Amino acid sequence: MNQVKFMRLRLPNAKKNRQSLYRRTRTMIYRDNSIDISNDAAHVLRLQAEEYVRESAELSAKNLDSLSPEAMRQTLHQLQVHQIELEMQNEELRRTQLQLDAALSRYFDLYDLAPVGYCTISELGVILEANIAAATLLGISRRELVGQRITRYVVKAQQDIFYQYRKQHFISGEPLSCELQMMKSDGSYCWVNLLTTAIEGVNGETVQRIVLNDVTERKHLHQVLHEKNIELERAKSVAEKANLAKTDFLSSMSHELRTPLNAILGFGQLIESGTPTPTPSQQRSIGQILKAGWYLLELINEILDLSLIESGKLSLSLEAISLNEVMYECQNMIEPQAQKYGITVTFPTLNSPYLVKADHTRLKQVLINLLSNAIKYNKICGSAMVSYRMNGAGRIRICIEDTGKGLSTNQIEQLFQPFNRLGQEEHKEEGTGIGLVVCKRLVELMGGMIGVESTVGVGSVFWFELNLAD
Repeated sequence: MNQVKFMRLRLPNAKKNRQSLYRRTRTMIYRDNSIDISNDAAHVLRLQAEEYVRESAELSAKNLDSLSPEAMRQTLHQLQVHQIELEMQNEELRRTQLQLDAALSRYFDLYDLAPVGYCTISELGVILEANIAAATLLGISRRELVGQRITRYVVKAQQDIFYQYRKQHFISGEPLSCELQMMKSDGSYCWVNLLTTAIEGVNGETVQRIVLNDVTERKHLHQVLHEKNIELERAKSVAEKANLAKTDFLSSMSHELRTPLNAILGFGQLIESGTPTPTPSQQRSIGQILKAGWYLLELINEILDLSLIESGKLSLSLEAISLNEVMYECQNMIEPQAQKYGITVTFPTLNSPYLVKADHTRLKQVLINLLSNAIKYNKICGSAMVSYRMNGAGRIRICIEDTGKGLSTNQIEQLFQPFNRLGQEEHKEEGTGIGLVVCKRLVELMGGMIGVESTVGVGSVFWFELNLAD
């Protein structure tokens, strides 16, 4: 019985030996990136097994003669049981190894064929592993790349940046990224985005897994964009200076032209009403002079307003203005023009006063301009209607609706461009093409907004919104 007990104690030691051998074999597989254990590893396992059998045989042979038949049967039974256990364990190991081999194969495929570069480097900066993309990025074969120091491929001017980057990563242990310039094997340069994570190496040491992503094209585009922005800023500065010079010129010329023009209009009115009474021919000539003079004066005033707005020199006095009073004044001013053109203009009846935050003079200027356009560009015996409506908290919308030809989508897009008459140059009505531009700027300066809704053949609705006074 003592001999049987001895044999049973020896078998677990064999199991430990097998487990140790398996661990060493598995380590070797990981280290060598191998998925085949049928040759070297299996040969080592077989040699160790044969050595164990010889040792066991030498120890057991001495005691075989002293064993009874019953003891020998028990020993044989135990050996058969352990043999079956070993076969089952071997089968399980083979299945596990196949699964491990498949997993390793998938891992290496993903690693090698990844679209970005991967490198594993030691704490000393030596490249332990690299995939195909990393080698291609640096213009070198993977075999030549492994074993090199990664600093060899970092440009000299950024060595300190890379050193501090790795140092910070080792201290924090958290994933870290940076961008730096690297040098290829042919001496050319590329910009690379690095993303570094810490992993455990084969021997338990900490190594760094670095993802390398080529961002050279993005850097180039960024540089081009930066240069274009500088050029744009320069061009903008030149344009602003030119625009300021233009504004100053227009402002100066407007003042210079207005003085003699006022004299011409004044003398024309004196001649028209003087004695002796002008002949019919003279009256027609005087009428043409006055008409042209008033048109030129309107043009000069609008140009002067626009130049003041663009230069930021136009000052407004925003206060609580009664919309009822301003509308009444506009109604009286626009009535003669409406009668001349045969246009019916309808104003709303306000039951309660509306106070808006605006400049009195400029608000009246906007309304007169919109009403005048609704009359001039209306159809024969057409109509124009003014209406109000509350639009959101604290805002009121004033609408001027006409029954004219309406505007196309293309015309609406060009509506608020200076000196653009939208193809009305041949129209019998004279215009400057800047009245609506001035209206838009004035409404915006008063904290409002302006717009239009139009249907060709039906008419247009010009509207603007203002804030109600507190």
